[in-house]
Amino acid sequence: MRAYLFLAQVVVAYTAAAQPLASTPFELVNTPYDELNPVISPDGQSLYITVANHPQNVGGRKDPGDIWIAQRNENNTWSAPVHGGGQLNDRAYNGVAGFSPDGQSLYLLSHYDHRSAAAARTQGISVARRSGSGWSTPENITIPYFQNKSGQLSGALSADGTVFVFAAETYGTRGVEDLYVTVKAGGGWSEPKNLGSVVNTPFQELSPFLAADGKTLYFSSNGRKGSGSFDIYKTERLDESWTNWSAPENLGAQVNTTGRELYYRLYPQQGYSLYSSTTNSDGYGDVKQYRPDDMPPPAPIDSVAAPVATASVRMDTTLNSAAPVNDNLVTVHGKVVNARTGEGVTASLIFTGASGLSIPLKTFPEKGYELRIVSTGQYIVKIEAPGFISTLEKLDVQTFEMKDLELNFRLQPIEVGTTVSLRNVLFEQSRTELLPDSYEELNLVVAFLQTNDRVRIELSGHTDNRGIPGQNVKLSQARVDKVKAYLVSKGIAAKRIEGKGYGGSKPIASNDSEETRHLNRRVEFTIKKS
Repeated sequence: MRAYLFLAQVVVAYTAAAQPLASTPFELVNTPYDELNPVISPDGQSLYITVANHPQNVGGRKDPGDIWIAQRNENNTWSAPVHGGGQLNDRAYNGVAGFSPDGQSLYLLSHYDHRSAAAARTQGISVARRSGSGWSTPENITIPYFQNKSGQLSGALSADGTVFVFAAETYGTRGVEDLYVTVKAGGGWSEPKNLGSVVNTPFQELSPFLAADGKTLYFSSNGRKGSGSFDIYKTERLDESWTNWSAPENLGAQVNTTGRELYYRLYPQQGYSLYSSTTNSDGYGDVKQYRPDDMPPPAPIDSVAAPVATASVRMDTTLNSAAPVNDNLVTVHGKVVNARTGEGVTASLIFTGASGLSIPLKTFPEKGYELRIVSTGQYIVKIEAPGFISTLEKLDVQTFEMKDLELNFRLQPIEVGTTVSLRNVLFEQSRTELLPDSYEELNLVVAFLQTNDRVRIELSGHTDNRGIPGQNVKLSQARVDKVKAYLVSKGIAAKRIEGKGYGGSKPIASNDSEETRHLNRRVEFTIKKS
């Protein structure tokens, strides 16, 4: 099986100044997994997509979709997406319906029940507010008589935030999913209204989007004589009833293919439309763009308002906001290799500075990676690749003289018998009390076990050889029990975790000096079943 783990290990330091060039705008976005529902934030800098069945989703490979976020590069390409986190995602389908005009409110497809592990339901929409650390807990929005019997919800919020068009199987549906509308007025939302038989067929209508004019509707359907399974159509609202529409028009061969096209949205400021298609894709579905003849060219990046937080960083900025700019940069380059074979690995890297800003990029077996960073400061780099144990490494560079730094990473293939050292899980001297810095790494272990729900591990505790051997064994066992108790308190089943204290019987370094003895004082886990 493929599995992922994010563990803090050694530290290194950066501030990113450039992203690697991509040959297509979405080369780093599209993966072998299913990319759905692309939505660009109002400032034009962030791309929100839903990725289905990704092993790093909250529900692992069985998860129908989590929200991932990519950032716009200076050359109008997009960075590799980063998982949107636990506030926006759970084991059910998660997607973005739209934003408030100022970008401070994020509207989400589904309700959230935060008392449940599988929280999102298809019974409405919710809203998260931008906070200093990201997005707040979503608040459910009440839409009277809203019901959806379908497994997931697709739809879009209008640009002014007053209209929500969506696809659902519910009251009065003519076939499977039909298209509906609800309008916000007087502080509440109206009862959903079916858009009528001109738009809806006895088959499926999905992923509607209402253009900024409030009249032009784009949607996908497999109930018409199109090019493939789902084609994208355009229709115009003829009056205020929401049931009187022009005959839907197929967008033609420039967009529609023999594959499946869904989630079409216009972005005039960018100069193109986005949608997903299964034709010529890296996996099941990929994000595509289409530039209609009547759209203006994309706005230059300088004309787009800077976001609150972005992973796209200019040449004169750094990930460490306290670091000097421009003059004190170092070029960091290297490769990610298989620790067993030495062969290059295609991997995703995320460089994060002290300010919290991050730069995602992809490294390839032959090319590796390269970027420029400020040569003083503390940073974190996360390295992940399908089928390998991912790591979170810290980097600390404290010199202005360095201009070139080769930084290679070795990833272990994930398999039974692999042992991982929890280097940052630390205890008070001669006691079982965890130090505060331990919890970040332990929470990553929790996330790993949640994502890979068939994995079973054995925790092992070790000390150096000083003191009475029997007491060392007792202390190491008590520390293992403390770690296991923490993992279980976070919802991991106790039967998935074995634990044993070995005292000082299994050193990995010399016990002759303090510099090496600390390496022997450690907690590890070994994968026993995957």
